[in-house]
Amino acid sequence: MTGIGFRVIAVVLSGRASDPSPVARRIVELSDPNVHETKQPYHAGTGEAEEDAREIARRTKIIERCATASVDALVEWSRTLHSQDRGRGDRLRAGLVVGSVIDPADVANPHIRAHANEGRLFRTVLEDALRTHGIASDVLVEKQLAATARQRLSAVAPSFKRTIETFGKTLGGPWRAEEKAAAVAAWLALR
Repeated sequence: MTGIGFRVIAVVLSGRASDPSPVARRIVELSDPNVHETKQPYHAGTGEAEEDAREIARRTKIIERCATASVDALVEWSRTLHSQDRGRGDRLRAGLVVGSVIDPADVANPHIRAHANEGRLFRTVLEDALRTHGIASDVLVEKQLAATARQRLSAVAPSFKRTIETFGKTLGGPWRAEEKAAAVAAWLALR
């Protein structure tokens, strides 16, 4: 089994939840680095929400294209890397770490609503891109990630924090909060 965890970056683990092995860390571009406004497509400028629906739609199309290409490349790379496991039923599963799953319509402040819309957009384009490859994904809220990991992984790893740190040593630096969260999500995906 291969688990891919996403939190700004993707961390790939293979094996069983009881014995995960770190494989790689990769950047997965969900926006176009040449089109600055795709990093925050619901923002018109600093602190301002974008009100032009056509502009948001244009940016969304670019983001969908970038996410699809990035996920396609990641999945192809992962399957090529693990091609020897295919005959043994190797499959991919993903965990997506997100800041929130709040409905943007429930947010009164336009600037905060823009952030909520962006969070939902990036999450859904990633889910859609994974789904086209038949990869199921679980959405994990970052603030609940540690508790979820303790609950689901304590039977296989009494000290999952130490194991996560070991993954970082194996994959090399930097090993920041984003990489750790993605590694936890990948590990949860192995279950």
